[in-house]
Amino acid sequence: MIAQAGLFLLEVLTGFLSLALLLRFYMQAFRVSFNNPAGSFVVEVTNWLVRPLRKALPGLLGLDLASLVPAYLLQCLFLFVVVWLGSGAETWSLSSLLPLLGWRAVLATLRLSIYLLIGALLLQAVLSWVSPYSPLSQPVSQLTGPFLRPIQRFLPPIASVDLSPLIAIVLAQLVLMFL
Repeated sequence: MIAQAGLFLLEVLTGFLSLALLLRFYMQAFRVSFNNPAGSFVVEVTNWLVRPLRKALPGLLGLDLASLVPAYLLQCLFLFVVVWLGSGAETWSLSSLLPLLGWRAVLATLRLSIYLLIGALLLQAVLSWVSPYSPLSQPVSQLTGPFLRPIQRFLPPIASVDLSPLIAIVLAQLVLMFL
């Protein structure tokens, strides 16, 4: 019972920090301004980890590896703890366990990225109906724009209703099925 509670807390902490790191990574990749409440929050939550790592992990092709690599390593750590607590670590040799955990962590990081996209798409849809001039509307729109523009080329708004977020969410769910 205590192990399950500890594992739950570890999952919540690693998930929250991984999502914040991935959000920072995508905000920088899509050139979203950090001068908004969401951007300030993400920077404050992740700066303690990202700033020191920038000295050791420089950017690559404009991508912030100091935000992406720790998100991946957190997933590796969580999966290792799950295997270790499940008593599966003794049955595996280290040489066969590490590649498997590494691959599973890649899939977990991709899954988190897709969940982040779905959340941003839902937030954008709600904000467009409720409060289109909210301070969060612009950064969320910049995050989802690269995914929605190709869909909007094929599916223009119907009677002033943009169905592209719905199509993007369905496509993201399909990708999740294969991951």
